[in-house]
Amino acid sequence: MAIIAMTREMATLGQDVAAGLAERLGLDVVHHELVAQDIAERAGMRESEVQRFLGGEASLLERLRVDRARVSRYTAEEILERAVKGSVLIRGWGATYLLRNVPHVVCVRICAPMVDRERVLMQRLGIRDPAIARREIERNDAAHNGTMQRLFGIDWTDPALYALVLNTARIPVADCIEHIAKVVESAPFRVTAESRMALSDQLILSQVHSALDQRFGSTTTALGIDAEVTGGKVVLKGALSDERMIAETVRLMHAVPGVQAVESRIGHIAFVRETDQ
Repeated sequence: MAIIAMTREMATLGQDVAAGLAERLGLDVVHHELVAQDIAERAGMRESEVQRFLGGEASLLERLRVDRARVSRYTAEEILERAVKGSVLIRGWGATYLLRNVPHVVCVRICAPMVDRERVLMQRLGIRDPAIARREIERNDAAHNGTMQRLFGIDWTDPALYALVLNTARIPVADCIEHIAKVVESAPFRVTAESRMALSDQLILSQVHSALDQRFGSTTTALGIDAEVTGGKVVLKGALSDERMIAETVRLMHAVPGVQAVESRIGHIAFVRETDQ
């Protein structure tokens, strides 16, 4: 049931660390090529559009056309669904941010100084000029950071997002693998009924947002509704004037997978029309 969420910078040997962990702990590795198609189907986009947008390669026109809130929600839902299944290492896609509060998920960042990254990229791609390698690394970093800002409003280099930050220039790949494995197997990251429920509740909340988006074409905030999920119970709060929409929202929540109960605390808005003087 081990779950690792990993962010790796280009040319930091993070891919080698991920592969070694997968073999060491028997994990499936999930990366963007595997989930772009599912996100595209959920968001009603072409897979190539999702790849370019999330890879920071979309044109200005493409970025303007993309519903960022919708892509963010469906990206989150895809990541959470993968995490709930367990025994997985999820690379990138904001997984470290989305899963940071789940007690048994180990969030890891793999990094290295620029000079070491230049050397690795030059070796891998046969580049002779360090300046060319640096430009490619900086372009990739900027694209990654831009995507995380657009989707989740975060700085992916913030160390507070991670349980471990490992520098492969100082710690060899094999040792990185062992460090992470020991943390995964340690008591603070042991899977419990409570930690499973915390992850399940996050997935349910994501599905609640998606259900409202599909039915009403809007977010809970735009509808004037706030949703909370605890132990599979959805609590709806806010204020609406349309009683039929309130009733329909409650029925919609009951249809979301994993929901055990729904409580509506949505108040009614009374509109007062001023009479003509």
